[in-house]
Amino acid sequence: MTTPTPTPYAYVSPIPVRKAHLGDALASEWTKIRSVRSTMWTLGTMVLLMLGLGLGVGAVAAAAGPETAEQSALGLGFFGMLPASICVITLGVLSISSEYGTGMIRTTLTACPSRSRVLTAKAIVFFALVFSLVTVMAGVVGAAQVAMVDAVEPTAGEWLRATVGVGLFLALLGLLSMGIGAIVRHSAGAITVMIGVLLLPLVAALFMFSQALRSLQEALFMYAIPSQMIALYSETAPFSDQGPSGWQPVLIIAGITAAVLGSAFALINNRDV
Repeated sequence: MTTPTPTPYAYVSPIPVRKAHLGDALASEWTKIRSVRSTMWTLGTMVLLMLGLGLGVGAVAAAAGPETAEQSALGLGFFGMLPASICVITLGVLSISSEYGTGMIRTTLTACPSRSRVLTAKAIVFFALVFSLVTVMAGVVGAAQVAMVDAVEPTAGEWLRATVGVGLFLALLGLLSMGIGAIVRHSAGAITVMIGVLLLPLVAALFMFSQALRSLQEALFMYAIPSQMIALYSETAPFSDQGPSGWQPVLIIAGITAAVLGSAFALINNRDV
């Protein structure tokens, strides 16, 4: 039996057909994150908060004069970092939960059936964007505060933690939020969970007056996220000599983020859209 020869009028697409890979998913997620309004509003607000609060606190510290002369001015960056973290948390959740809310996740998974590839691409694009922007802004604000305040000259290690360390911490916190968003699959619910993780331990510790709860209170003070943000700017723990300091907060948030993202990868592959 002979194989039929193709007709001379058979159409051959000029578009090369190849197997999709992670680079295609990265391009898709980059297009999404830079074209939606939530990215502009959340990151724009973050920049304004870091600049506005950073310069404002720097001006107040400069007016205080000798009272701040024995400390590095880089520590003032915490006041802009804390509210900026809420913007990063919000964007981290929305970067995945908004697709579940609108149903666009079905289109995404139709174009890229590999769910792990989709989540990996989202994580890489989000981390790169937030880390780059936060590191640059932290450097700008830190330079302005050092110029404004007559204080101790920061060391190279302090500069590295106040810029790269802050960028890593907030980017990892955003990835943690993305993991929670992938698990909860509801924007308001996931943002509420993350705000609770950010603020509830410290608030709860403030109202633990019983002596029996003293050890728990100290642990909450030491390991609450705002306390770890403060520790990034210091060689010593803010509330106790035994708490995290230096680069340790980055390692802690990296471990927690890895565990949550691992759970998100497992769940996204084992349940319906």
